[in-house]
Amino acid sequence: AVSCSGLGREPRSRAVEQVHLRCTEGSLEWMYPARALRVLLEPNVAGAQHTTLCIKPSSDFQGASIYVERAGQLHLVVGEAEGPGPRHVSCFSAQSPQRVALFLQASPHRDISRRTASFQYELLGKQSTAGPDFKKMALAEAMCRPCDNMELLMAICSSDFVVKGSIRGVSHDSENHMSQVDVRAQKVYRQKNQIFQQDEGSGEWRGPIRTLLQCQVKKGGGDFLFTGNEHFGEAWLGCAPRLKDFVLVYQAARERGANPCEFELN
Repeated sequence: AVSCSGLGREPRSRAVEQVHLRCTEGSLEWMYPARALRVLLEPNVAGAQHTTLCIKPSSDFQGASIYVERAGQLHLVVGEAEGPGPRHVSCFSAQSPQRVALFLQASPHRDISRRTASFQYELLGKQSTAGPDFKKMALAEAMCRPCDNMELLMAICSSDFVVKGSIRGVSHDSENHMSQVDVRAQKVYRQKNQIFQQDEGSGEWRGPIRTLLQCQVKKGGGDFLFTGNEHFGEAWLGCAPRLKDFVLVYQAARERGANPCEFELN
């Protein structure tokens, strides 16, 4: 997390302040935005293969617009909000995996005292990309194709969340290319953050999982094993086999000694 202020320089200075970020994910808070700020994302990882950058502005993002530099040209990624409210994730391809340059241009406001331009960012690896440009796409991490047996077995070992449950409903957001699956969870095997929470009244565990609209997720009956990863405090769908199908795959692998990790099915 990096914080900086637009009031730190001489009022008449035209210099663009530069900030270097070495992490593959993090956040930046620009308080009292004035003039411009150039943000260089230079992940300190050997052989970096990060080719997609995703940005999520805070709900109170104000006072600036975010551009990405490509071949000397600036392309708008996030415009200044009309007012406070939910902001969506924007993803786009990074031309260089070792270095991505963002340009934050402060909006001309007389009173900047209450404005803060803050956002979270995450660099995704090569396997996450599904096309050349993610301008208005929500996270490209979600895969629409079914997982094969080895991917299912690996998903329970390495996913940020593993949940047994059923689908309460599915809603679609065509403008932001996203779908949301509302899950009724029977058992939460693992979760990184508290996305799946227990309702005080019914005692039922519930939680939302996001995926891409192009995956055309529909409500289906029966029990599933939902797995996936978390980005920007949200759960994103990875492999989601029907529970009965996963049980057969796992038991067969365990009999052969081919299961990559132990998993408590009951």
